[in-house]
Amino acid sequence: MHFYTPESWQHSHNFANQHQSHAEKNTKIVIVLTAVTMVAEIVAGTVFGSMALLADGWHMATHVAAFGITLFAYQYARRHASNPQYTYGTGKVSVLGGFASAVALGVVAFMMAFESVGRFFHPHGIQFSEAIAVAILGLLVNLASAWLLQDHDDHHHHAHDHDHDHGHQDHNLRAAYFHVLADALTSILAIIALVAGKFWGWIWLDAAMGLVGAAVIIRWAYGLVNDTSAILLDGSVDKKIQLEILTALETDSDNRITDLHVWYLNENYLAATIALVTHFPQSPEYYKQQLSHISSLAHVIVEVNPCAGEPCSTEASTIGTTASGPLAP
Repeated sequence: MHFYTPESWQHSHNFANQHQSHAEKNTKIVIVLTAVTMVAEIVAGTVFGSMALLADGWHMATHVAAFGITLFAYQYARRHASNPQYTYGTGKVSVLGGFASAVALGVVAFMMAFESVGRFFHPHGIQFSEAIAVAILGLLVNLASAWLLQDHDDHHHHAHDHDHDHGHQDHNLRAAYFHVLADALTSILAIIALVAGKFWGWIWLDAAMGLVGAAVIIRWAYGLVNDTSAILLDGSVDKKIQLEILTALETDSDNRITDLHVWYLNENYLAATIALVTHFPQSPEYYKQQLSHISSLAHVIVEVNPCAGEPCSTEASTIGTTASGPLAP
């Protein structure tokens, strides 16, 4: 039995970073802002008779719940980061939070559409001036919340990491950000509808704007569900990353990759299992070093299979051997 300590061959599966702590703190602020505005809009929409304003208020209510999911995901992932029960860490918890929030966003959109259609057939009287004032207040809160939830880490990586295009996105934060954008959109549409109703008598526009907002939100929700579900179900990564791995290993000696699987551990980091065959086998660490330039590869397992028989090419034989035998890693 190997009695030396194995720490130098082990590594952490905790992929959390300071950015997530900052995002968690800002999410708490946004929850408070959204909850206060939600109450104001629901009360004002009911009292003043505006469907657009009332829909925006109830829309915010569901977003408060969605932000709660976002916050829970951050806290759960942090508390269980070192739990051995999670084989590859808790990186996908935030992705799961983003998926749940995206589903909630889609439900909100369908509720808005259903209620708006009903208002076409049963229009209500609206106190426009008061409703406009509350809608403007809601918009200001939404814009402030959007600024707080903007994924600055995402922009930083896009600006400075030119090697890879996996996005460095926090889908949990992205879901919360989309919820805020949806709120801002419905606030803008509510203001447009209320102004048109006040000055031109277009009361029908109040319901029409609800439908427009619902359509846009459904599209956002679909995109987010599509992105997060691909990660949760271990969908294959972009072909560019796979090609980088193939190129790095197969241009060395006469290596040939026979099996390759690459998947996401979270939004930013990847795991890979690689099987290769070669006439000049090296240690697994040697092949991992060949992939060290791909910074997103956080967990790599390499299976090396020696190939019997003559080398595949004279060039490979020259590269793979020296006077004293095979090259050391």
